Amino acid sequence: MKNCGVFSRFTSLTSRKTLASSTARLMNNFEFVRGFSGLSEDPELKEFTDYMDNLKNYEKSGVPKAAGTDSEDGFDLGRMRRLMELLGNPQSKFKAVHIAGTKGKGSTAAFLSNILRAEGYSVGCYTSPHIRTIRERISLGNLGEPVSAKALSCLFQRIKMILDQAVELEDGRLSHFEVFTATAFSLFAQENVDIAIIEAGLGGARDATNVISSSGLAAAVITTIGEEHLAALGGSLESIAMAKAGIIKHGRPLVLGGPFLPHIEHILRDKASAMCSPVVSASDPGNRSTIKDISECRGKHCQSCDMVLKIERDFQLFIELFDVKLCMLGTHQLQNAATATCAALCLRDQGWRIADGSVRAGLENTILQGRTQILGSKEAEALGLPGATLLLDGAIFSAYQGIC
Repeated sequence: MKNCGVFSRFTSLTSRKTLASSTARLMNNFEFVRGFSGLSEDPELKEFTDYMDNLKNYEKSGVPKAAGTDSEDGFDLGRMRRLMELLGNPQSKFKAVHIAGTKGKGSTAAFLSNILRAEGYSVGCYTSPHIRTIRERISLGNLGEPVSAKALSCLFQRIKMILDQAVELEDGRLSHFEVFTATAFSLFAQENVDIAIIEAGLGGARDATNVISSSGLAAAVITTIGEEHLAALGGSLESIAMAKAGIIKHGRPLVLGGPFLPHIEHILRDKASAMCSPVVSASDPGNRSTIKDISECRGKHCQSCDMVLKIERDFQLFIELFDVKLCMLGTHQLQNAATATCAALCLRDQGWRIADGSVRAGLENTILQGRTQILGSKEAEALGLPGATLLLDGAIFSAYQGIC
């Protein structure tokens, strides 16, 4: 899970120097920066946020050892299934793409959601955590705006008695993430979305989002495997891979991002084979994605990219896009874009209408705060650093903070 908090000054997109000495000043002035102001939740959400604050929040307290593993020590997914049953199993009322991985989940979800929106679909997207308001975790419809305070509050009022019942039946063990996930799924069902893009919170096998059945799963996506929450996910890369492979469902396609270490990819492909799931890989040798240059486009910095994807193993998929203007900067974001495009091609193979032009438009329209984001001169001046060029990046762990 990401926390936005790395500020860097850079001389090129591959050389950054952390502004450690300026951090306190940056944080003191942070509220004045347009687009990043620290906002309190809408007063209309007070009852909902108060309710949520009374639940166990592992994002704040930390995740117990082995909680994300498919073992006796793992989170009780049965608890989540019982909650969903009380709510009428809303997760069964829409198709979903389920995304797990150490890094790149949120960006891949954003890319794929925008590709589908560009084609005209009504899309629900569920990600975590958030930067400014909890409403960011749920986006809806053709525009992808965060759910409104009114819609979230109205839904909460409608399901509150059921949530109370579930909390009592589970002896107060339902967590903040479980209840919020159930709320998101209920909202997607209520709004009759065409498809939902769901980011797993921790691992996969025992994550609260992993209540989607094989009949409801359009595709599973695993972006990367790295040393994320080692203790919570079993202590090794192999155990992490197994935990994330838990989102693979029988007969449903698996999209791999990567690149992966050979033995880690072997674990994922073995699980897919055992589940009779065909595999699409964004890192196949026949695929080519390159960054040609970096420039300013529509008032924002962007990288011009070529992307040629030719999948011949398990599926016959092909797309070539030239001069794609990605506002999400860095080689890792190009890889996330390729992964999302593979997922879109996988959906197209299943009969979803997705034109090449919609893939391009969706990729180019994707912008996320705190992902290799270059701040403008006004923001730099507000932070007390006139004339500086600032890069804001919410790297998950220190190992990823140098990635561009």
